[in-house]
Amino acid sequence: MDTNIDLKGRRVLITGASRGIGAAIARIMAACGARILINHLRDENHAQKLAGELRQQYQTEVVVCDADISFPQDVAGLFRLADEQWGGIDVLVNNAGCETIDHAVDLDLEDWDRVLDVNLRGAFICAQAAAKRMMVQKSGVILNISSIHDKVPRLGLIHYCSAKAGLNMMTKCLALELAAHQVRVVAVSPGAIETEMNREEIEKFGREKFNNWIPAGRIGMIDDVAWTCAFLASDKAVYITATEIYIDGGYKESTIPYDPRPHK
Repeated sequence: MDTNIDLKGRRVLITGASRGIGAAIARIMAACGARILINHLRDENHAQKLAGELRQQYQTEVVVCDADISFPQDVAGLFRLADEQWGGIDVLVNNAGCETIDHAVDLDLEDWDRVLDVNLRGAFICAQAAAKRMMVQKSGVILNISSIHDKVPRLGLIHYCSAKAGLNMMTKCLALELAAHQVRVVAVSPGAIETEMNREEIEKFGREKFNNWIPAGRIGMIDDVAWTCAFLASDKAVYITATEIYIDGGYKESTIPYDPRPHK
């Protein structure tokens, strides 16, 4: 019996993959044999550095593309590149996201629109493009990177939480429509995950506070999310669809004493 996660030859498109969780997913899936299309938005240096690392370490094919997934024309170009390079894709990881922090009554509609456009609308545009290709080949996996804040509200993040809640329902609806075509759709919802982008904020706020709040006793690591995604993308997860997987060390189920945000 094969006990390893095998993604050899799989064509994987990861949005927002130049840094953080997206980059970790790219590394782990490349280590499992996948070919990787790194999407980024105006972060060419990090994206190319990651691509070089993956090519050298795992001898796999890596493509880089700058695209804003909230624009249909950019997404069309992104998938056209996948078609030209590989003739399609096998796995889409909708990882790109953004947020701002504001009281709901003060939230600018432009910020509302941008957060919804990237986190929800953009994910749908990408999923729609991927699904059209996957239906033809009668196989494929779409992973939507959500958040525990699809269920847990947070001060100052009404637009982000609303987008992630919508992303989870979108996941279930897509999964039902695509199941007959052997295409699986799963939402992956991380809790508190340390990245190079939030490490300073974690230390400033207090790492021990987080560790004490999380039942598992520690903040999550990006590889915690990445290995879960690799498993879900593999044939070992062939019966998993139309659901969400929480990677939070039990954080969502605890009473979370958030810091009062935003500050006034």
